[in-house]
Amino acid sequence: MTTASAPSALDLVDGVDLTGKICVITGASSGLGRESARALAATGAHVIMAGRNGDDLAATETWVREHVPAATLSKVHLDLASLAGIAAAAAQIQDLTGAVHVLMNNAGVMFTPFGRTADGFEMQFGTNHLGHFELTRALLPALVAADGARIVNLSSAGHRMGDVDFDDPNWERRDYDKFVAYGASKTANVLHAVELDRRLRDNGVRALAVHPGIVATSLARHMSSDDFAALGTVRTVERDPAARRVDVSREFVPPEMGAATQVWAAVSDELDGQGGIYLSDCRVATAASYAVDEARALALWDLSERLCAPGAARLGSSV
Repeated sequence: MTTASAPSALDLVDGVDLTGKICVITGASSGLGRESARALAATGAHVIMAGRNGDDLAATETWVREHVPAATLSKVHLDLASLAGIAAAAAQIQDLTGAVHVLMNNAGVMFTPFGRTADGFEMQFGTNHLGHFELTRALLPALVAADGARIVNLSSAGHRMGDVDFDDPNWERRDYDKFVAYGASKTANVLHAVELDRRLRDNGVRALAVHPGIVATSLARHMSSDDFAALGTVRTVERDPAARRVDVSREFVPPEMGAATQVWAAVSDELDGQGGIYLSDCRVATAASYAVDEARALALWDLSERLCAPGAARLGSSV
């Protein structure tokens, strides 16, 4: 529950100097991404704002400059629901910089009706996980070139609603459940950070997963009043019966406070030398056991590579 003393994203960058550093934020056009862009711009970093809607990105640029007149900003069109679009965005980012010091994989969709991405992936898994998986892979040389970089994956306490089904990740053979599908995509975000950190830490790149809190943003646009009521009774996957359930009816926080943990993850000296961990409320937290399992993290990486490989058969392509 948020209190008056809870820090905002801007509070977390007070005294932080990232002049000369490059920060890439996906979903920078609204909500948590917008607040993160303002906070990181205030550090002197060059912030590359990536998003799907050009008008919204332009509005965010104007808004950030109103608060940080000296902000160094760039805009990149990014559609995480298209592998071709992701490749184009990565190429644009690489044209702008040879090194990325912070990659904040912030964008996402939540509780969407059943749908598929341009490449046939279930929309939530495809956007929230596979889209960021491919973008991150494309930017790996720039992350390594930074000689000290952080990847921040936005997950959620909602990861307890669903685990990744490795046999049916794109809902080909199951009745669709948007809560479970969302949970699986958020579990994938944590597993992705675990495997990224294992692979990249010897090259000076650390990866972290973040629960921002239950944040009042446009992500909830697909939710009805019945959906909000249903969340109070959604069963979690976590085997621990004491696992905390999400209570959206009492725990909404504004974006400027919701963005605090992901900004802290990006800039805090307290996290130097740490990675593959799950953060909440600006501290290290405990994720569901299946979300931090190293064997499952490796299996998800292998599955993601197969799904996104050039020429791979696209599941759900007929839908």
